[in-house]
Parts: sequence; structure tokens; C-alpha cells
Amino acid sequence: MIEIGRLCVKIAGRDSGLKCVVVDDLGKGFVLIDGQTRRRKCNMMHLEPLNEILKIKKNASHDEVVKELKKLKIEVVEKKGKKKKTEKPVKQRKKKEAPAKEEAPAKGAKEKTAAKKEAPKKKQEKKKSK
Repeated sequence: MIEIGRLCVKIAGRDSGLKCVVVDDLGKGFVLIDGQTRRRKCNMMHLEPLNEILKIKKNASHDEVVKELKKLKIEVVEKKGKKKKTEKPVKQRKKKEAPAKEEAPAKGAKEKTAAKKEAPKKKQEKKKSK
């Protein structure tokens, strides 16, 4: 009843009401569909077969399915455009040169580092006194 190339209408789920074509039989009541729906595994109970059978081979590509549907005047709207691979120019990194002189840290930075060094010493002294 449902063989490869069979035109069906999806009656359940997100794609209900849309036409699809059986692309492959996956066994145990499941088929692979494509067409106006998303290409995916589908339960045969969620499909209503129509009288039309398209001439497509097993595991036909999406483009082949669309061609056959256009022959029957069934329009397939692509929801997501295919991303084209564009090559971006490779940016060359500039080599960083070592600074000629090391600058002394600002006064605020000296005070902070001095405070950090003193804090652990105080904690050690408290531990020793206990």
C-alpha cells in the first residue's frame, strides 16, 4: 500500500495537511518522507496515501523529490535557505614587538601588591600563636 514514490498527505503532527513523498521504507511501520514536509522518519499511521505514485529511486535527494512534485504542479516552499559557503579573506596577524623598556606599575598598583603580600603573613602569625 505504501511504497517508495507514493504521494501522501501528513495527517498528524507539525506538518499536518502538507503533501509528502515516501522516500524509503524503514520497517516496523516507519517510512522516510520528504516534500512539503521536513525530510524525516514518520509513522505510516500519520500518513494518508493518495493515488499518485512518483518515479523516484530509493533514498532520492530532496532536489529530485522537488522536481517530481513540480511536474504534478505541487509547490514546495523552502523554509530555510541553503547556506552558501563563502570564503573569508585570511587576516594575517601582526607580530607583537617586545617593549623597549618595562614601565614601573602605577602607585595604586604598588600599594595593592604590598597589601596582598602582607595579608598572608598576618594569617600565618595568628595560626602560630594558637
